[in-house]
Amino acid sequence: MIPTPYYLIDKSHLLRNMETIAYLRESSGAKVLLALKCFATWSVFDFMSDYMDGSTSSSLFELRLGHEKFGKETHAYSVAWADHEIDEAISYADKIIFNSIGQLQRFHQNARSIQRGLRLNPQISSSSFELADPARPFSRLGEREQEKIEEVIDDINGFMIHNNCENSDYSLFEQMLEAIEKKFGAFFSKVKWVSLGGGIHFTGENYPIDVFADRLKKFSDTYGVTVYLEPGEAAITNSTTLEVTVLDIFNNGKDLAVVDSSIKAHMLDLLIYQESAKIKPNKGPYEIMICGKSCLAGDIFGTFQFPEKLKIGDRLSIQDVGGYTMVKKNWFNGVAMPAIVVRELDGTNHLIRNFDYMDYITSLS
Repeated sequence: MIPTPYYLIDKSHLLRNMETIAYLRESSGAKVLLALKCFATWSVFDFMSDYMDGSTSSSLFELRLGHEKFGKETHAYSVAWADHEIDEAISYADKIIFNSIGQLQRFHQNARSIQRGLRLNPQISSSSFELADPARPFSRLGEREQEKIEEVIDDINGFMIHNNCENSDYSLFEQMLEAIEKKFGAFFSKVKWVSLGGGIHFTGENYPIDVFADRLKKFSDTYGVTVYLEPGEAAITNSTTLEVTVLDIFNNGKDLAVVDSSIKAHMLDLLIYQESAKIKPNKGPYEIMICGKSCLAGDIFGTFQFPEKLKIGDRLSIQDVGGYTMVKKNWFNGVAMPAIVVRELDGTNHLIRNFDYMDYITSLS
């Protein structure tokens, strides 16, 4: 038995998302790139690449990873490229997307050998958190002034727009896309491609995938462009669990269980967005708070219902943890970092990577 904690990627669950992506590509004509900022566990890239068109990145290291490990088409984006990064970035990329007109003009000559894009900010989004809202006041993410964009339209081949965030509501997507077309539509027919970014939860249950595909095709046909999508969560949703073990139980007015993991170190977004983890089936007469083992007082996965009281040594599966966990895990408190395990389609588990003390000390100085 593989010792906990570990992230468990189940290929049979991942396959469901990949098949939906393949269907969408076929139905809509859109190209689909994996957003490495969400999921960059390259041990399953060979499996995913059969269903996707490539990868998109947010930094030089992500870009190189996509180029070397995912292959196929590689899009390079960064909020700001440094002088010492730009030539290396271009050597890995098929397309480079600049966040601002200033960056586009600064590095136009460097990037003349590949296609160049510009990020647009439509000043609307589906985000419910200001922290993650690309359309927040004074946002630095993309250009919004039409007059300035018109001046550089001949220097670019495409646009990238990312304003959906965990959006499972197709009608909201449609409403925002209509607003985007109204504002920027005159520019779209002057370029070769438009990326509508990520954050569209089209692999979710009951999502109107055929309606979505038709809308993407209509957009493509209207402007004569190739449409790109950049799913992160949508590509890996419900594919991965965090397997943990109960180390201690006690009552301080509420029943508590301490496990061998930590939200601060292993599921950081729970802390950032003050959200609860998911444990199935979350039913039963016993209410127990599941706590992490770091010294942070708020290191709590959440409070859940169980059919029986937990015991030391019991194993728990934290659900749907693929997105923004392995890319954000850290060594807070020196807590052991979860291993990475892949469950193959035949049900066998393979330990892909373990992390030990040497990984801890070499991450420092």
